[in-house]
Amino acid sequence: MDGQLLSPEEKALRMNQDARVYGTFAEIGAGQEVARWFFQVGGASGTVAKTISAYDMVVSDAIYGRSERYVSRKRLESMLAYEYELLLERLGPLRGDQTAFFVFADTAASHSRTRRSAGHAWLGVRFQTAPRAEPSDIIVHVATHDSDRQREREAIGLVGVNLLHGAVYGHADPEGLLASLFDHLTRERVEIDMVKFCGPAFAGVDNRLMCLQLIERAFTDTALFTAQGEVVQPAEVLYQRPILVERGRFRPVNLLSMDLLDKGLDQFRAEPELVGEEPIELMELTLRDLHPQQGVDKQDFLDRVDILGILGKTVLISNHGPYYGLVEDFSRYTQKKVGIALGVPALLDILDDTHYEGLRGGTLEAVGRLFADNVRMYVYPRWDHDTQQLITAETVQVPSRVRHLYQHLLENRYIVPIVGANPACRGIDSDQVLRQIQAGDAGWFSQVPPAVAEEIKQKRLFGWTPR
Repeated sequence: MDGQLLSPEEKALRMNQDARVYGTFAEIGAGQEVARWFFQVGGASGTVAKTISAYDMVVSDAIYGRSERYVSRKRLESMLAYEYELLLERLGPLRGDQTAFFVFADTAASHSRTRRSAGHAWLGVRFQTAPRAEPSDIIVHVATHDSDRQREREAIGLVGVNLLHGAVYGHADPEGLLASLFDHLTRERVEIDMVKFCGPAFAGVDNRLMCLQLIERAFTDTALFTAQGEVVQPAEVLYQRPILVERGRFRPVNLLSMDLLDKGLDQFRAEPELVGEEPIELMELTLRDLHPQQGVDKQDFLDRVDILGILGKTVLISNHGPYYGLVEDFSRYTQKKVGIALGVPALLDILDDTHYEGLRGGTLEAVGRLFADNVRMYVYPRWDHDTQQLITAETVQVPSRVRHLYQHLLENRYIVPIVGANPACRGIDSDQVLRQIQAGDAGWFSQVPPAVAEEIKQKRLFGWTPR
């Protein structure tokens, strides 16, 4: 992108005056705000082949096929596919040699006071970079935060104009295009929590890095990847599901980390509230653990995500520091039980007052927010090499200022000791494993899952060079 900040009017007018660009606008639900910009600046006949608003559900189903949820990625993708094929069928023979066609689509829902649900929208564009070229797609998900519906619709319209203009004129610079999505908007108004680029225009783009940029730019707080490396909007995976999360650096994931998650999951599944339900497991990496002071090492980040994917794990990336921010984020997607699997050192870190200097209530407020919404913490024991004793959630020595608070949490099962920890994992230290890898010492082989060891050796990850 050229760095010049254009107004939405200038962006729409630029497209209207570009004889090369022509397409369809399909907007349903609480959207219908993007095409308006192109009409109100004048010259829309130069850009708009058709606008359609299939607002009625029966009409929408008749055109795009049935869908369980009308504001969803599936509905958006069916809109893009249907309208693009129709556009080529009708106009391709007449002007396909001179025109780069596009279809812009969105499906949106306003916030609802009665249902207590926030507003959100799926927006996408399918476009040609040149006449007769194969199309490329960009799909984004937006959460809206305006309480006034007119401003909410305006925000969706702004994102749509930014997206369409960026696709047409900025596709050669995906990172700049991503940044432009927030032109004339603030985080207080919208949040962009998923973006996906695909097609020949974006052949070299890794969508995981694009979603990482969403967090780095503070466009959102979390990004989610499936074990297959697919970027997803958090609600697509977390909606009304019980969640168990383990936070770590996973550089690399080792047998202790896996035993911690597995044993925590066993106890989480046994909770009475989870009868008949299968929880989603999340391995969380935070920006803090991706070394933001030096800038995120993108390849190192991808290596960690790939390894967790080999183990079949869903990966959550977040900019949350305290755990309470993470569980408050989960509450947007589910009211089901949330479990946190962690070790004794992380437990003591949560009780450290220095993390909460910005909170008026300090540790007490942080703990209250952490356990406010059906949250339970499963604590893996730590082996003390000096005393040759196992330190558990029941025997750990916590600071005196929080001793009574901690006892309350323990007695009421907000905090639960993990039982059955594998004794073979007691000697594993994450930092030592990494040092051995970087020193070319083969001693780490037995301390990580076999599939992980093979991946590290084959691709020489984390600085591994055998002696």
